[in-house]
Amino acid sequence: MSFTLRSVKVPPNSVSLDEARHRVFDFFRAACRSIPTIMDIYNLQDVVAPSHLRSVVAAEIRKHASVTNPKVIDMLLFKAMEELNNITEHAKQRHHIIGQYVVGREGLMQDTGTKDRCASNFLKDFYKTNYF
Repeated sequence: MSFTLRSVKVPPNSVSLDEARHRVFDFFRAACRSIPTIMDIYNLQDVVAPSHLRSVVAAEIRKHASVTNPKVIDMLLFKAMEELNNITEHAKQRHHIIGQYVVGREGLMQDTGTKDRCASNFLKDFYKTNYF
């Protein structure tokens, strides 16, 4: 299952920005090819579509599109490959995958507004004075 990913190695340094860019594209292809396996391992068929996971991977790569230093790109690529390797070797649990890649950080930020809806005035003042 993850044996195909072990053959994809990141060399210590990219010689040029173009070489680092090609390595990022190779990683994106490897990540997209491993999405069906990840969905089977974590039983994500009822939660998310493969196209959504592909778009999440693409968004994570696009988040660092402004980086132009090949050494930094190699470091980010190494971290991404390590994350993908951990996911495919089942080092994370299902709720980790759902929380990080399905719901995302935006979903967690939406829940903070519901805290003050039913609270008493005492609790509202308490929340304002303490740093949460």
